[in-house]
Amino acid sequence: MRFRWRYQDERVTYAGRGTSRIAPPDSLRFDYAGPLGMGAGAAVLLGDSVAWADPAANFEALVPAIPMLWASLGVIRPPAAGARVFRREEQGIDARRTIWRFVEAADTLDYVLTDGFARELQAEWRRRGTVVARSTTQYVAGSPVSARIDFPEGPARFDLTVVAVDTLAVFTPALWRGRR
Repeated sequence: MRFRWRYQDERVTYAGRGTSRIAPPDSLRFDYAGPLGMGAGAAVLLGDSVAWADPAANFEALVPAIPMLWASLGVIRPPAAGARVFRREEQGIDARRTIWRFVEAADTLDYVLTDGFARELQAEWRRRGTVVARSTTQYVAGSPVSARIDFPEGPARFDLTVVAVDTLAVFTPALWRGRR
């Protein structure tokens, strides 16, 4: 998936382009670069853990909420072992909504998937009752086309707009190793 991205907080605004490669069920390579290739970096995620990031500080600043990154790419990650899981379905006149809540220690992840004329995935991550991040992902023809992640405490915002999707891509094993 190729995309354009934009990060903004009270101090700075960054924008650029990137690529994400997802190998189900739990592997993600995320590459990004600013204008003219400045501020380039990459990371590999295994589930909700960072296997490696280069440079690590840039990735952590750009993507402080890994569950929200997965949601912005249209993926609802399974709950952690031992998490309490709640699920509910609602059928409306023009759409069906499926709601999941994963509760683990001080963290709560809520997902709302709306299937209807338009498809949308909303996610919210709370730690000790305080909202850490919220995301909304829009779909067209079953694929994510745009996403927005808000970080209320920052306040900060990360926008992602998909420009191309290749569902038949094959990844070489070297892709999952570090950039250097």
